[in-house]
Amino acid sequence: MNPDGSFRTPPRPPLAFRVGAIALVVAVLTGALAVAVLVFWFALALIPVAIIAAVVAWVAFRIQLWRIRRSARGQRAVFRA
Repeated sequence: MNPDGSFRTPPRPPLAFRVGAIALVVAVLTGALAVAVLVFWFALALIPVAIIAAVVAWVAFRIQLWRIRRSARGQRAVFRA
């Protein structure tokens, strides 16, 4: 506080410090954007893998049902005889 009762403003940091601080913020934001893009790319790359896995699981399920039905038909023939 100044003798006349007004508040003293803090000194401004040097220009080089302000430019460096802005550059640091821009670099951090750019790095965060790059990481987000890589995560998004990885997620998109996994979509075909998930689709193929779902198709393989569906085929395996259908084969199991076919084997169970075929086995049940064979057992019915044994009981009829």
